[in-house]
Amino acid sequence: MLIATVGAIGGFVYVLRHYGDQLPDHRQLAEYRPPIVTRVHAGDGRLLAELAAEKRVFVPVALIPAQVKQAFVSAEDKNFYTHPGIDAVGLGRAMVQNLGYYLSGRRLIGASTITQQVTRSFLLTNERSIDRKIKEMILSIRIEQALSKDQILELYLNEIYLGSVGGSGSYGVAAAALMYFNKSLDQLTLSEAAFLAALPKAPSNYNLSTQADRARGRRDYVLDRMLEDGFVTAEEVAKAKEELLTVRRRDADETVKADYFAEEVRRELVARYGEEGAYRGGYTVRASLDPRLQEIADRTFRNGLIRYDRRHGWRGPLEKAVPVNEWQKNASRPHAAGRGGGLEPRAGAKSHGYRRRNRRARKSDRDQAG
Repeated sequence: MLIATVGAIGGFVYVLRHYGDQLPDHRQLAEYRPPIVTRVHAGDGRLLAELAAEKRVFVPVALIPAQVKQAFVSAEDKNFYTHPGIDAVGLGRAMVQNLGYYLSGRRLIGASTITQQVTRSFLLTNERSIDRKIKEMILSIRIEQALSKDQILELYLNEIYLGSVGGSGSYGVAAAALMYFNKSLDQLTLSEAAFLAALPKAPSNYNLSTQADRARGRRDYVLDRMLEDGFVTAEEVAKAKEELLTVRRRDADETVKADYFAEEVRRELVARYGEEGAYRGGYTVRASLDPRLQEIADRTFRNGLIRYDRRHGWRGPLEKAVPVNEWQKNASRPHAAGRGGGLEPRAGAKSHGYRRRNRRARKSDRDQAG
């Protein structure tokens, strides 16, 4: 027994020494500044454009509602506030479950804590290997010693990828709340907070537009976990489960469409602050665009083009359509198209109606000029 204990301790010390010297510096997380979306607003304050390498809105942990934090803790790491970076109880439970899953051919489950997920996201890769898992555990323990629980949770909730809608992805809970529900974090209902907490496992599997039933099922699972952990009451859970989950995009009157102007602003920002600053700096830009005047200018220009086109009339067909049977005959004869029977119009060919309308258009232009 003594020999076995000494051997186990010796093996543990060897692992720590072997992997400990190869690990990245975890202290850099204390100075981490995530890439944040740059927003460009029109003169009246409405959103004109967003520039982002990763669409993220950073929110300090103190400003994240307790309900949102509780939902993620229940869904991802119920012992987050008590474990030292690794959840031994959860790890043991996962090992027992995985034994049964392996024998039945099912996909194995993980037992990563929130701290381990932060470690993997910031300092390591998603490589599936024993080496990476050992490094992840060692780093997680070190991070817990260097940062507070709130600091770790802040990193997690602002960094995590939470899916996309319409090709636009979101990173962090604040950006996800805006993308899915067009709400700030403090406006989310319990049902909506639970849905966001359901996404880290596999966002694409719980798409509200294409897999609504699976999304609701996963949300209900999170609500049940919150009830089990004592964060909510049974009445609150029952009410939240009845709530219909729907994606709510920004209303049209909340944004301004002026693509060419927005592109000029983007170029100016890149010229001043570089690509890194423009797309990752999190600037808030107030542009000089007046949406009312822009709408008048667009309408005037569009109507002017339409009036010009109508004054000059119809110009005749661009080419002569050939019946199918004629096309087959012409295709078998060399240079048939060049004699006016093919798909190309004859050079200089204009209809009598075209010339008459063109004369009227030129006369109309001279009269307006006079």
